[in-house]
Amino acid sequence: MGVVVPLTVPATGQTVFDRAELNAILNVYGRMVAAGLWRDYAVELGREQAVFSAFRRAAERPEIQVLKVPALRAKQGMYALLGEAGAILKRGHDLRVVLAPLERRLMKVVDG
Repeated sequence: MGVVVPLTVPATGQTVFDRAELNAILNVYGRMVAAGLWRDYAVELGREQAVFSAFRRAAERPEIQVLKVPALRAKQGMYALLGEAGAILKRGHDLRVVLAPLERRLMKVVDG
C-alpha cells in the first residue's frame, strides 16, 4: 500500500491560491464557460508564483492568466491579470478588483 499525503498542506515554499481566492476565480471562470467564452483552465503552482490560466480552446495560449506573486505584496500588489499577449491588464492588492475587467466583459456578453 502507498502512503497517503493530505492535499491541504502545500509543499514547502510553494505558492498556492487559498480557498477564497480560488472560489472568486472559479466563480468568474464558471460564468465565462456558461457564456461560451472559455472551455478549459490550468493551474500552475510554483515557488515564486501561482498562476490560473483560462483558455478558449485547450490547444491555444491562455486568453487570461491570474497571477499571485506574494513577493510583490508590499509593492504593486500580489495579484495580476495578464492578457493573451502577456500584457498586464490589472494589478492590485485585492483579487476582486483585479478580476473586475472580466466582470465587465461578462456583462457586455450577457447584455449584447
